[in-house]
Amino acid sequence: MQAWLAPGARLPLVFAATTVIFSAGPTTYELTIHAAEPTFRETQPPLEDDDDGLSTIGEVPLTHSQKVMILALAEPVLRREGTGMSELPTSAQAAERLGWTLTRFNRKLDNVCDKLDRSGVPGLRGGVRSYATNRRVRLVEHAISARMVTRDDLPLLDLEKENAAAGGDD
Repeated sequence: MQAWLAPGARLPLVFAATTVIFSAGPTTYELTIHAAEPTFRETQPPLEDDDDGLSTIGEVPLTHSQKVMILALAEPVLRREGTGMSELPTSAQAAERLGWTLTRFNRKLDNVCDKLDRSGVPGLRGGVRSYATNRRVRLVEHAISARMVTRDDLPLLDLEKENAAAGGDD
């Protein structure tokens, strides 16, 4: 999860490890706080053999191309190259990073947003009274907090670009 706090605001530290990033003047600082007994603990997805049909929340399956599309958007956040979600690439920049056309990228973005919207993730599709103007930001926030993409996945970006340059497609 991510939270932006105003001066003097507070937020409980409930995770096993919490990374705090803040700026003072021209310098940005990053520190990690470890809790000995966190309130929330990371869960592991159940093994397929353990599926008894009683779970209501689970992992949303992604194709390889859907995952690398999300990775292309989330790369600056995962690498911590920027100070937050304002540093996300445009769709055109993310498409270029993957070696894809903008049309292909937008098609994948639409598909992923629709899939996650059907799973109950808010803010990914516009409606009668809402707009999905920040859907790329919302997608990256959800994907990182749900661990759909992690830093360990970043090498897939270069492999995808090499595959696209070689004429591969899904």
